[in-house]
Amino acid sequence: MTAVQNAHRISDEAEALTVAADLAAHLAEEAAARDSGRQLPHEQVRALAASGLLALGVPREHGGIDARTETLAEVFRLLAEGDPSIAQIPHSHYTFLEVLRHQGTPAQQEFFYSEVLAGRQFANAQSERGTKTIDIDATTLTEQDGDFVVDGRKYYSTGALFADWIAVRATVPEKTTPAGKPAKAVAYLPRTAAGLSIVDDWDGMGQKTTASGTVTLDAVRVPAFHVVPFSPIFDAPTTYGSQAQILHAAIDAGIAAAALNEGVRAARRARPYFEAGVTDAVDDPLLIQLAGEAAVGVRSAAALLREGARSIDAARRNLTEQTAAVASIDAAAAKVAAARASLEASSVLFELGGTRSASDTSNLSRYWRDARTHTLHDPTRWKIQHIGRWTLSGTVPPRHGLL
Repeated sequence: MTAVQNAHRISDEAEALTVAADLAAHLAEEAAARDSGRQLPHEQVRALAASGLLALGVPREHGGIDARTETLAEVFRLLAEGDPSIAQIPHSHYTFLEVLRHQGTPAQQEFFYSEVLAGRQFANAQSERGTKTIDIDATTLTEQDGDFVVDGRKYYSTGALFADWIAVRATVPEKTTPAGKPAKAVAYLPRTAAGLSIVDDWDGMGQKTTASGTVTLDAVRVPAFHVVPFSPIFDAPTTYGSQAQILHAAIDAGIAAAALNEGVRAARRARPYFEAGVTDAVDDPLLIQLAGEAAVGVRSAAALLREGARSIDAARRNLTEQTAAVASIDAAAAKVAAARASLEASSVLFELGGTRSASDTSNLSRYWRDARTHTLHDPTRWKIQHIGRWTLSGTVPPRHGLL
């Protein structure tokens, strides 16, 4: 767990960006070594909790600054420049605070927001292996004697190993949504709950230190006060999905920027190719072309990230079907651009630096491995479909957590 004493209280969004930039620089220092040895970042996650960045989304009426999505996205982008694995760890923290914002009772909000302000970290247990599609939860939340019991197994539980609270998404038996689908709820479980176990069995080639392993729930009792409906979020226009997606896009945009910067440093150290007829590799016209193309991708991703975040902020101020749809489409565009930029920049890096860039000692492959792994989180090909339908016929995108 990451519990800290007296987490810092960030006073405004400008301070949040300064704190994030400073922490990102600290995270970058040993990022290559942590990745190479798969050293879990316990100390770094505690620093994140102590920094106050976990509380940026707490509403003002509950003691927070209720930071804009634009600021949150930039915080995540900065952290990902430092270490993408650590940047992904608080993603589910913010996502499940949004569940509380949308569906929590005032008493639930007061309790859990106070936990966040104290530096407590939330993590997710939502995805499962073995179901027919990813939107099916075999994990159940069964009412019993006025409270609930959770049974099931989750995977890709990013950050759960470090967290104080685990947010478990589960199906509520015998209840359905207005659309006739199984109803779902989120149970907020303390990390130490009896019957809850976490196994660090994540073996991805990238994002190695996210601790995205297995959470097993064996008849875990949870008080009704810790259960929040999930399905109703999507009964009306919402920014829940677009908010989650823009933060994923921010991680990819951060990887892209870091990879390009690393490529530039590598090019400055590299020997020029003899046929280029130049003294320095950075004057090779073919490398100049590669760097320019990659820079356009990185800058485009950053611009679309800001645009998407601002659309979400606008929708939150005036939530309608139209504004929510624009937010989803703009976030989807940002995600596509950031995914492409991260993969391009992390590949071009090797062209810019030459053969020495492939050395295991330098571990520059981590940028591509992190980008390739994180961009698999949800397929951009489907985002392009929704963007295309919206562009051609004004078709409103569906409401779910990945859009």
